[in-house]
Amino acid sequence: MSRSGTDPEQRQQASEADAAAATFRASDHQHIRYNPLQDEWVLVSAHRMKRPWQGQVEPQLLKTVPRHDPLNPLCPGATRANGEVNPHYDSTFLFDNDFPALQPDAPSPGPSDHPLFQAKAARGVCKVMCFHPWSDVTLPLMSVPEIRAVVDAWASVTEELGAQYPWVQIFENKGAMMGCSNPHPHCQVWASSFLPDIAQREERSQQTYKSQHGEPLLMEYSRQELLRKERLVLTSEHWLVLVPFWATWPYQTLLLPRRHVQRLPELTPAERDDLASIMKKLLTKYDNLFETSFPYSMGWHGAPTGSEAGANWDHWQLHAHYYPPLLRSATVRKFMVGYEMLAQAQRDLTPEQVRTQSSLASPDSHMQYVQAPDTSVALLLQSLHKAENSSGREGTAKVRNPRAWKESIVLRSPFSPASSREPNSHDPDSSLGPPPVGLWHSCFIFIFQTTISSKVSSEHPELHTVGQVWWLTP
Repeated sequence: MSRSGTDPEQRQQASEADAAAATFRASDHQHIRYNPLQDEWVLVSAHRMKRPWQGQVEPQLLKTVPRHDPLNPLCPGATRANGEVNPHYDSTFLFDNDFPALQPDAPSPGPSDHPLFQAKAARGVCKVMCFHPWSDVTLPLMSVPEIRAVVDAWASVTEELGAQYPWVQIFENKGAMMGCSNPHPHCQVWASSFLPDIAQREERSQQTYKSQHGEPLLMEYSRQELLRKERLVLTSEHWLVLVPFWATWPYQTLLLPRRHVQRLPELTPAERDDLASIMKKLLTKYDNLFETSFPYSMGWHGAPTGSEAGANWDHWQLHAHYYPPLLRSATVRKFMVGYEMLAQAQRDLTPEQVRTQSSLASPDSHMQYVQAPDTSVALLLQSLHKAENSSGREGTAKVRNPRAWKESIVLRSPFSPASSREPNSHDPDSSLGPPPVGLWHSCFIFIFQTTISSKVSSEHPELHTVGQVWWLTP
């Protein structure tokens, strides 16, 4: 019998019966998932990835960042807005934010005269931490020891500010897409006299779970993810990285210690070393995903500090959230608008789909990309001959990558009469002898993690990073 004549309630029951008879597939059928850490739900609609995109497209990141700009207030030796001159630092550098959102001596608004118009005092301090003296690097392009210095600085400032304030929020906004106005590698540290909303939700959720189940929520969650192996991205001796079951942002990840740790200062030297290593690997995978310097906001959450630091916080587990906005490519982002702002969070990929994407399962070596415009080919060929004359080795020009300070670009001709060997992408010393300049039809670019460099990038700043492997045709 046709259902067209039935009433709305009957049609709904019939639709629900049809849905129940179908086989559920998370990658095809919408559903909602619970976030037990922040006590909220997210709508997962993976089938929406099939729709064509006609919305906003972000511009490509083609701008070359200078290594040092005396007018950049975060650079060593630069003068900041308040007139202070930065030291010529060579590692991390921590200073008071010149435009803080929180100040330690702000007056109290006084008592409220109505329950609908409440205001309370908010005091604190805001600091900026530079990761590195060079503006043209990011965390994945820094060495593990340099990232370890950042980890140590994070632990130190947490301990320092945590002695006075109940919450110390370390966060990094990377990329203009996430509101970062300065490309110099840095993060911010805000310490407040109050527990922020998200911290309060995580406090309630972890305390409730511990009282009901007898163990910390994130410790049990880590064990379950290690058993299921559906959303793991990276594991190491002391850490694991996963795409949370309840992830909201497309490529969101959660970084967790294996041991029960409540705050950053409690990490052992071995855990800090391992943290620096796994952070570099994770952020390298992010950059490799869409072959771009991957934007994100990240931050650390640990047990509250301040005067109550000595209380029982066993329900807390230290963790870091990574929230990247990109969805389909380096130029198409996820917008949290409309339904997300007015109803609840929604995502277009299942966390399991994200986990199995090629980049998150890719090697941990960083893909730095270089394009040489046609006008620069002659300069590059000259570099080949200079390298040959200076080193006695045929056909290898090592050009410093202006954005990857520890990587060099090795150019070789595939048409060399001097050798028929294929270039070995794992051996920086393997080379193919160059033919005369007139016989150059094209050349490969290979990238190696090496400190060998030349003066080419400083003499010719038009060489910039944009692609993985390019054919150069003069």
